[in-house]
Amino acid sequence: VRRIGLAPWSATTLFVAAVVAPLSFASLQLPLMAIGSLTMGFAGQTVKIAYAFGQTGAGQVLDRVGTRRGLSLGVAFYSVAAMLTSLASGLRSFCAFRFLLGAGEAANWPGATKGVSEWFPRRESGWAVALFDSGSSIGGAVAPVLVLWIFHTFGSWRPAFVITGALGFGWLLLFRWLYRSPETHPRLSAEERAYILAGRPSQQTNTAATSSRIPMRRLLALPQTWGIIVAKTLTDPVWFFITDWLAIFLVSRGFRLEDSLFAFWIPFLAADAGNFLAGGVSSWLITRGWAVGTARKAVIVVCALGMTLIAAAAFLTSLWWITACLAISTLSYAALSTMVLNLPADIYPTHSVASVSGMSGTGAGIGTIAATYLTGMVADRYSFAPIMIVASMIPLVAAAAVL
Repeated sequence: VRRIGLAPWSATTLFVAAVVAPLSFASLQLPLMAIGSLTMGFAGQTVKIAYAFGQTGAGQVLDRVGTRRGLSLGVAFYSVAAMLTSLASGLRSFCAFRFLLGAGEAANWPGATKGVSEWFPRRESGWAVALFDSGSSIGGAVAPVLVLWIFHTFGSWRPAFVITGALGFGWLLLFRWLYRSPETHPRLSAEERAYILAGRPSQQTNTAATSSRIPMRRLLALPQTWGIIVAKTLTDPVWFFITDWLAIFLVSRGFRLEDSLFAFWIPFLAADAGNFLAGGVSSWLITRGWAVGTARKAVIVVCALGMTLIAAAAFLTSLWWITACLAISTLSYAALSTMVLNLPADIYPTHSVASVSGMSGTGAGIGTIAATYLTGMVADRYSFAPIMIVASMIPLVAAAAVL
């Protein structure tokens, strides 16, 4: 059993990075509030496209240069891009800076996944992934309050970009001071270093695991890689459907937003609980003698079934029951997502983890962009019911992809 050492501190830096990242995204909404919805939608897609496709490239860079240097470059890049956005003078320059921001932030998730693979044996990695994955939800909740406070304090949207960018550089100083790989960390005890290295998948027999970085062509030839990509591509759009369309869905069902504020908070709180529930359950199963892959897949299957309750919310009339179904669905999604995020660290050597994580992030981004357009088209022509029925079935396909 690991004694308290440096690993929790390394995980904390990844968690803080996940909290800081949404702050710059939230700042982007302020200057867009005065323009039309169509223009806002166009500007909104620039960051999504850069973020989606940037993850594959970021993963490759991280596996080449390492977590410490790669994440440092990514956060420095998007912090500069955030601060430069304060100089935007029109839609073109704003979209250009927004694109750069998305490209820089693309390093966050592949880098955090790679960091977990470096510091945590597979029986502990579920907790670590749950921690950094929950950071985005916390950052997303804090961001609107902080950004609006900055806006009202200074009377302009421009300082919000400067301040949120400066927070990124503040994190960078903390990260550079605390984080190094276990092989080279000067403050890591020999006992903890041996414990960490002994728990890496490259130390065990695995068809995908070797001691060196796996070329992209070989990664794409492995069925495990495609299972992870398909699972992320199919399930992430379900989460963004809830976060982006929940208010419109409730209004379409006849509920006043002023009377249903609790319906917005409960699913997000349930998602945070789902992150840690998945990490805890899978780690508990592993300590009980379950194989790592079996433990992860068992949680994924159960959670895919839990996400089918999205369909029930389309036909219920009580706001409480609708909220309950969505809460169970988001808890299940977050738990499933934590397990899928774990899979690259479970299966691949640490020198290839970011590459696989980045490709799955690109798939998720493409799936989310496509689902956003399809949701709008179907909801306008028919209703939300067909969307929610399909959304409840897709996680079952995702679970089958990783079995």
